[in-house]
Amino acid sequence: MNFRKSLGAFDASENSRRAAISNCRALHSNFHTETNTLDAAHTNCSMDVPRDQLSVLLDHGLHSSAQILGCFAVSSINLETNPHIKAESLVLYGDSLFREKEYRRAIQIYKQALQHHKILPKQTAATPTATRSALSALNRSSSPNSINASVINENEVKFKIATCHSSLGENRAALAEMEGIPSKSRNLEMNLTMAKLYRNSRHTRAAIGCFKECLRNCPYIMEAIIALAELGVSAKDIVSLFPQTPTRTGRPPFDHFDSSRWLPRYVEARCCIALNDYKGGLEIFSELLQRFPNNVHILLEMAKVKAVIGKNDEAILDFENVRSIDPYVITYMDEYAMLLKLKSDYSKLNKLVHDLLNIDPTKPEVFVALSVLWEKKDERGALSYAEKSIRIDERHVAGYIMKGNLFLSMNRPEAAVVAYRGAQELRPDLRSYQGLVRSYLALSKIKEALYAAREAMKAMPQSAKALKLVGDVHASNTSGREKAKKFYESALRLEPGFLGAALALAELHVMEGRNGDAVILLERYLKDWADDSLHVKLAQVFASTNMLHDALSHYQAALRINIENEAAKIGLDRLEKQMKGVDPDAPDDDDEDNEVDDADGDQEEAELL
Repeated sequence: MNFRKSLGAFDASENSRRAAISNCRALHSNFHTETNTLDAAHTNCSMDVPRDQLSVLLDHGLHSSAQILGCFAVSSINLETNPHIKAESLVLYGDSLFREKEYRRAIQIYKQALQHHKILPKQTAATPTATRSALSALNRSSSPNSINASVINENEVKFKIATCHSSLGENRAALAEMEGIPSKSRNLEMNLTMAKLYRNSRHTRAAIGCFKECLRNCPYIMEAIIALAELGVSAKDIVSLFPQTPTRTGRPPFDHFDSSRWLPRYVEARCCIALNDYKGGLEIFSELLQRFPNNVHILLEMAKVKAVIGKNDEAILDFENVRSIDPYVITYMDEYAMLLKLKSDYSKLNKLVHDLLNIDPTKPEVFVALSVLWEKKDERGALSYAEKSIRIDERHVAGYIMKGNLFLSMNRPEAAVVAYRGAQELRPDLRSYQGLVRSYLALSKIKEALYAAREAMKAMPQSAKALKLVGDVHASNTSGREKAKKFYESALRLEPGFLGAALALAELHVMEGRNGDAVILLERYLKDWADDSLHVKLAQVFASTNMLHDALSHYQAALRINIENEAAKIGLDRLEKQMKGVDPDAPDDDDEDNEVDDADGDQEEAELL
C-alpha cells in the first residue's frame, strides 16, 4: 500500500517535471520568437539612425556632410521590406543635393522617391505582422526632425522638383510639376512660385489668379502686390483682396502696425508707377518716407523712378543716401552705375563696382555694373557682361537696356531693337521707348520710330520726355522740323527745366539757320544751370558761326565742370584744327553723304513694306 502511494507520488512528480520541462521549452521558443522580433525592430531602428542624422545635418545647414551621409542612408535600406523609409531617405538625400545647387541630381533623386512612394500600398498589405510591429517601434523612435515615417508628402516632393527646374531656367518643366499638385493642396509658397512661373511663361491671366490667391491669404506678400500692379490690376482691386475678417480684438488681421492705412497707399504708389504716372508714384513714396524715415526700399524705388524719368542728379543723391544707410545693398545698384557713367564720374563708378564684387559677385546687378564700367574700355567685353546678367536673371530689365545701349554704340541698331523690345516686354519704361526711337532712326525707319514715340506719349501723356521723343522723330526729316519745334516747346512748357528739350530746340534753331535764337535760348538756361552739355552746345553754335574764341571759352568751361566730357574733348580738338585753318569736317562730310543716301533708300524700302 505504502509502495503504491510512493509510486503514485513519483508519477505525479514525474508529470510535474515533464510539464515544467514543456513549459520551459515553450518559454524558450517564445523567447526566441520575441528575440527575433526585437532583433528585426533593432535592425530597422539602426537603419533609422543615418536618416535621423541626415535630417539633423540638413537642419544645421551642413549640406556637404548631409550629401555624403545621404549615400549611406539610401544604400543601407532593404527595399523589399522598407520602401517608405527608402522614399524618405531619398527625399532627404535630394534635399542635400538641392541645397548644394546640384539641381539635376536632385531632380532624379526626388523622382526615385516618388516611384518608391507609389509602391507603398501593395508593400504594406504584404508586410508580415512581426515586421509591421517592428516598424511601429521604428515610428515611435523616429526623431522629431525627420519626416513622418509612415508616408512622404508627394505634393511637397513635386514642388521641390519644380523648384529645381525653375532654378535651371526650365519654366515649362517646372510648370508641369506644379500643375500636378491639386490647387487645394498648394500652400502660400507654392502659389507664389506658380504665379511667377506663369508670368515668366506669359500666361498672364493664370499668373494674376495665383498672385491674387497669395494676397487673399496674406496681404504682406509684397512681390504679389508689385506683380499685380505691373500686370495692370487696379489699386482698388488689389486692396479688395486683403483679408477683412475681424480677429478677436476686432481688428482686421492685416491691421498690425496700422498697415490698414499705409499698405493701400503703397499699393497706389506701385500702380501709379506701373501706369507711368511717375509723378503720382513719387508723391506717395515721399509721403510714406515721412512715416518710415530712412526706409531703404522706398529710397531705392524713388531713386529708380527718378533715373527712369531723367532726374539724374536727384536719383544719384538718393542712391548715395541708400549706400550711406546700408553699404551692402545691391538692389538697383546697376541703375546707379549707369547714372555715374552719364556723369562721367569714373572714380565713384570704379569704387561702386569694386564694392559690389566684394559683396556678391553672382548677382545680375553686379554684371550690369561691370558692363557699364567696361563700356569705355572694351565694348565686346561690356556686352558679354550684360548678356551674363540676363542669363542669371532673364527678367532683369537693366541688362536688356544696357545691352541695347551697347549695340547702338557698336552701330548695330537691329540688335539694339531686339534688346529694347526685350526690356519692354518685361516692364516698359521711358528708356526702352527712347532706345527704340534712336534705333529706328539709326535704321532710317521713320514710321516705326514715330509709332514708338507716339506709343510712349500715349503711355505717359504728362511726360515732357515723351513729347520730346515725338519731336526727335519729326526733327529727323526736313519736312517735319516745324512739328518738331512745337513738340519741343510743348515739352518745355510742361517741364521748364528740361535741358534735353532746350538742347534739342537749340539744335533745331541751328538747322534752320536761327543761330541767334539758339544762343539766346541756351544762355537763358545757362543762368540757372551750370551744366557741361549747355556749354558744349553753345560752343558748337559759336564754332559754326566762326566765333571761335567764344566757342573755345565754352568748351573750356564744359571741361572744367566735367573733365571727362567726350563731346567737349572732340569739339575742342576740331576747334583747334579750325583755328589752324584746317577743315575738320571734310572727310566726315563724304561719310555723311553716303549715310544719307543709304538712309533715304532704307526709308523708301520701309515705306514700300
